[in-house]
Amino acid sequence: LNISVYIGSPTTKVPRLTPATETQHHLLKMAPQLELYDKSKSSYLLKFIGFLQTSFFTLSYLGIPFYLISGTFVFLQHGPMTSFPWLYNLPIIISMLLPRIHMPWFTGTILRPMLEFFEYDFIGETSDGEILDSIFSGKKKKVMFVCQPHGVLSFGGFCSKIAMPPKFYPMPTAVASSLLTTPILKHVIGMWNLTDASSKNLRKVFKRDGTAGCVVLYVGGIAELFRCSQTEERLYLSKRKGFIKIALREGVEIIPAYFFGNTSVLSVVTTGPIAALARKTGVTLTYFWGLWGLPLPRWGEKVMYVRGAPLGLPHIPEPTDEDIDKWHKVYCDEVRRIYEKYREKIPHYANKPLIID
Repeated sequence: LNISVYIGSPTTKVPRLTPATETQHHLLKMAPQLELYDKSKSSYLLKFIGFLQTSFFTLSYLGIPFYLISGTFVFLQHGPMTSFPWLYNLPIIISMLLPRIHMPWFTGTILRPMLEFFEYDFIGETSDGEILDSIFSGKKKKVMFVCQPHGVLSFGGFCSKIAMPPKFYPMPTAVASSLLTTPILKHVIGMWNLTDASSKNLRKVFKRDGTAGCVVLYVGGIAELFRCSQTEERLYLSKRKGFIKIALREGVEIIPAYFFGNTSVLSVVTTGPIAALARKTGVTLTYFWGLWGLPLPRWGEKVMYVRGAPLGLPHIPEPTDEDIDKWHKVYCDEVRRIYEKYREKIPHYANKPLIID
């Protein structure tokens, strides 16, 4: 079996599958890869729709935390005995009462113009079939997709979720617990299928069956968000080793994923008391900007997702510090290799050095 998907221009062919087993063929029939856009058929209208959709997330991510803070001040100023503060805070109250809703039907169809806006490309050194075979075959090997960089918002992550085969829909993305409980924001971002990034919760996730037992993890977290830059690519990684320890203990495979463009779409204020508060709370309480100096995505910033090969982690129920350091170095080296190999496919990355803090 040899299947290819055309990504970008019609002349660029990226192989999606190596010669596959019958199991892989069966799994792919259950999880067809949705066709990515074709530049020759791309229209300005679709890009503009994608721009509006992306802007909804950027404006929500910036505005909702400040709306929540203002709601508290409204209550303090007017008191609970008048109707205005209750009306002003009604969306917050309703959101607090409602659970998060994962909406793959919405993200996988309605939001597809975002692929057009970002001219999204995907390069997979490991095919979907190989991953599904590992998860569903006799190996039953769960996978942790470790992603970098975080960016203000992971537009590469959004695009990959939009374009992924339906068989991967149950796979959650691990985030700070504060994002799961923040009213309104938990519904806006929660449509992408989120779970708590704590080690205790991740161990529970890995006990689930199929792709629901795998996870997407942004190891740099909120600290990496504040390293966004147009001139250099800074990853917060040197001290982040907990994900290696969990993977070794649980017998989970790690596949590195790199999102080129995540740090270029928006710039962020990295200093000041509000930025410090954001680091502590895990919610973006700072100003970020893009197009026209507004919290809108920059037009023409390409996003590319590169999925590396599995690291080949062993199962070590009680890993030593030496074990953790060894595999952490393997991961860091693989991230650097991916960056250096593919960065020239995004023009302005050719002169954008990678720095691992």
